[in-house]
Amino acid sequence: MIEFMLLIRNEVDHQAQWTQDQHRQFLKKCEEYVSSLKDEGRLKSAQPLVREGRMISKQAGEWNEEPFHKEKEVIVGYYHILAKDLGDAIAIAKRNPEIEYGTTASIEVRPIKTKEVTTGFAYPTHG
Repeated sequence: MIEFMLLIRNEVDHQAQWTQDQHRQFLKKCEEYVSSLKDEGRLKSAQPLVREGRMISKQAGEWNEEPFHKEKEVIVGYYHILAKDLGDAIAIAKRNPEIEYGTTASIEVRPIKTKEVTTGFAYPTHG
C-alpha cells in the first residue's frame, strides 16, 4: 500500500450558514467516513484544521508574518490514508463528505514520499 495525503480545501466558511441539523448531519457523515476507512485498514490519521493561524514567509532574508486569510481558499483538514495506487486514493477521496456538503470543496490527492531515492534516507513515520 502507498501512503497518500488528502488535503481538503474550501474557498469559504460554508458551515457558518448551516443549520444545526445540517452541521450534525455533516459531522455524522464524517464520523462514518472515518470509521469506514479505519475498518478497511486505510486510515493512518485525519484531522480538521481550525480556521485561525498565521502565514509566515521569508523574502530577501526577512521574515514576514501576516494573518491567516479565512476568506481565501484554505486547507480545512487532511486525511493520511493508505491506497493501492493513485486511482484507489482518488476513489477514497470521492467518498469524502466535504464534497457532498461543501459548495466550494476540492480535495488534493498527493502521494507521500517516504524515502529519498538518491540517498536512501527514510522519513520518520512516528514522532
